[in-house]
Amino acid sequence: METYRAIVTKRDTRAFDSKPIPEDVLGRILQAGRMAGSAKAAEPVRAVVVRAQAQKEALAACGRFTPQIPTCAAAVVLVLVPEPDQPPGQFAYFRGPFDAGRAGQNIMLAAWSEGIASCPVTLHDNDCARAVLGLPEGHLVANVIALGYPGGKDPTTGSRPRMPVEQYVRWERWG
Repeated sequence: METYRAIVTKRDTRAFDSKPIPEDVLGRILQAGRMAGSAKAAEPVRAVVVRAQAQKEALAACGRFTPQIPTCAAAVVLVLVPEPDQPPGQFAYFRGPFDAGRAGQNIMLAAWSEGIASCPVTLHDNDCARAVLGLPEGHLVANVIALGYPGGKDPTTGSRPRMPVEQYVRWERWG
């Protein structure tokens, strides 16, 4: 799929088919996330892929709006690791979350180009997520990307049209 088309047609999907994602396809998707840019080449983002049903259910319990996690084929958890030049448990807060967002967007667009739907998911209880994933002290879950082939009726599809570009863009100044 051509890049611009992937960007303008990708929609968050919360209803997935039970079909697993082939290993080679999942590998390309994860490679796309790994290739996301990183401020100062710090590479503070790592991925934990969760496919086991019990593990997906335990992970979903760490957030408030997570029904897509147990039904997805794979949940890619984006984890921020402490940077070597930071004290333990400290992150370059201006870089890490943005870098995780860049990796997440790469993952979602690469998935969509393969016909695999996705939805970013926030986990609200980092201590819970750290325990479920066995993360070392000081590591922080930035986001989860639920991946799977589209399936069933997604209750949010088409629920709200996008604003016109004239409302979205300002030129030179706000007013």
